[in-house]
Amino acid sequence: MRHIISLLMENEAGALSRVAGLFSARGYNIESLTVAPTEDPTLSRMTIVTSGSDDVVEQIVKQLNKLIDVVKVLDLNDGRYIERELMLVKVKATGAYREEMKRMSDIFRGRIIDVADDTYTIELTGTGSKLDAFLEAIDKGALLETVRTGASGIGRGDRILKI
Repeated sequence: MRHIISLLMENEAGALSRVAGLFSARGYNIESLTVAPTEDPTLSRMTIVTSGSDDVVEQIVKQLNKLIDVVKVLDLNDGRYIERELMLVKVKATGAYREEMKRMSDIFRGRIIDVADDTYTIELTGTGSKLDAFLEAIDKGALLETVRTGASGIGRGDRILKI
């Protein structure tokens, strides 16, 4: 089962490599990883997407809690949460593709953020499945390049990851 693990960690050199090392040492896979400073500049928030049984994820959470740089860990799958991903897509925008890519961008609530003579760069946000659906919906011959951030998640309502 897919899990989104969110954690607060000290914003220090080497902290990210220790977390990644924990996963690789135990043979766990990281599907996506995002890290950025929080409102407190001494802390970073890391969002890890991984797959495994509930027992495996429980073990991962226990191991993460043992790391000295980690302040708090939350498995977002244990409650309600919101998940979003950002994708930038560069597509052909010549001839018939030009209007088709504009239409597809509008349908998926994307924004064209760069217009060149032969290309559009489209920004899309949403769940991973929405972004996958966009890629499946457009003509493969129009697709030039994609960049994805990986998932970021936050608990709904009063579920807060804070010290």
